[in-house]
Amino acid sequence: MKILELSRARAFAGILLFGLLAMTARNAVDPDLWWHLRTGQWIVETGRIPHSDPFSFTRLGQPWVSHEWLSEVVFYETWKHAGASGLMVVSAIVTTAGFMLLYLRCPGNPHWAAAATAMGALASAPAWGVRPQMFTFALASLLLWLLERGQERPWLLVSIPPMFLLWLNLHAGFALGPALMLAYGFGLLVEVAIGDTRWREAWLILGRLLVLVLACVALVPLNPSGVQLYRYPFDTLRSTGMRSFIVEWFSTNFHELRFIPFLILLLLLLAALAHMRAPLQARRLVPLVLTTLLALDAVRHIPIFVLLAIPVLVAGLAGPLSVTGEHDLFPAARVRPMFNGLAVVLMAGFALVRWGGLARGQGAAEAQQFPVKAVEALRSRDLGGQIFAYYDWGGYTIYRLYPQYRVFVDGRADLYGDDLLQQFQTAVQLRTGWRDVLERWNVRAVLLPRYCALVQALVLDPNWRWEYGDSQAVLLFRQSASRENAGDSTNPSPAREKNAKMVGEPVPNLRH
Repeated sequence: MKILELSRARAFAGILLFGLLAMTARNAVDPDLWWHLRTGQWIVETGRIPHSDPFSFTRLGQPWVSHEWLSEVVFYETWKHAGASGLMVVSAIVTTAGFMLLYLRCPGNPHWAAAATAMGALASAPAWGVRPQMFTFALASLLLWLLERGQERPWLLVSIPPMFLLWLNLHAGFALGPALMLAYGFGLLVEVAIGDTRWREAWLILGRLLVLVLACVALVPLNPSGVQLYRYPFDTLRSTGMRSFIVEWFSTNFHELRFIPFLILLLLLLAALAHMRAPLQARRLVPLVLTTLLALDAVRHIPIFVLLAIPVLVAGLAGPLSVTGEHDLFPAARVRPMFNGLAVVLMAGFALVRWGGLARGQGAAEAQQFPVKAVEALRSRDLGGQIFAYYDWGGYTIYRLYPQYRVFVDGRADLYGDDLLQQFQTAVQLRTGWRDVLERWNVRAVLLPRYCALVQALVLDPNWRWEYGDSQAVLLFRQSASRENAGDSTNPSPAREKNAKMVGEPVPNLRH
């Protein structure tokens, strides 16, 4: 057997590569994936980009900015030819590419760079998944690599505008590109102001940055939605409905175990900044502070923070803590290459086993997250073509049942707006006016989790009929549109008793 002659740097890079390919792989169960797939199918089959909503009955025909159209085409074509396994692999490769570019940006010894990159991967794990956002992560990582390498090789900067054109058609996170470049430039101005950098050295870099930002901003209209994409990122950030309704827009909750790696990374970063032999340049500090605030504000920004934090962490801690070659565990010249090669092969095998296990478990993971059987029951029944489905199930319902059924809401929170999202919450949580919401939209069928508050109310309503139910989901259909009868729950009718028994709740005797 031929001994693999690998350098230490290549060995760590290989181990990190295959380790990340295993770590970043996820089952295709993101709630938004399904409407992305259906949109991609719609684009491929019609040859057009949708500019109005075809999937809901609440926003049917209303303007819709399909800002992820290219990601959706990629996802659909991958699903069409390689199924969920293909989507899992593509997503893992894209995410891993972002981390490998991060690894290349880390200074110092490769083992510290690899360890820190793996730590960053753990910290950002809550945001991973089969989703267009992974393209933003990878392209933001590429942008930072190009900006840093471009200081010595300016010709690399020419590739930023074409990359940005691709980015703005993949995901609305493209706005991070100009924001990071402006933050870098502002930091450079701070250096000039405090005397750390001479203006003669800074003006050329600032000029290049200004040209790049202007070029990128000018490219934004080159997408199917045109100039509408200028305002889209700002509308998203201002949406109170998204911030109060979508988990990934919530602030980081350090009481949850999954955010502990992020907390550890923050503490290590503070230690690294304190132990640095020289103060961190403002051109690096300003983007780092910006992304730290973003990560603390919303979970979805943690991966971008990682891209800025890890190189600083390695620069601050690797020097004092690094291990010299004299203390190597495998000092023998013949043993070390063999060990390195074996470690890379084993890690590659682990990645393949991990992928295989996820592929085999896709069906079970899908059934655990989504109402597979209830949707099949819907497919076999004609309940009016409109379905009030749970928010996280809206996309799945679109993929499986469109055009037979249209949904009340789904993961496209930007389309529905704060008002409609609040109406949905009012109904499912039985807030004041919940019946008015159902009446206003003429809701005749609901698909909700078994113990949702709205289900508990409707099973006691004689005008609603139990169509299907299992341990996960309940499907109910309204038999009568009479508000007067719907509000009369004082008599436990046979239908009401049957519904209550099926959902597992007692039938109260309200006459006493």
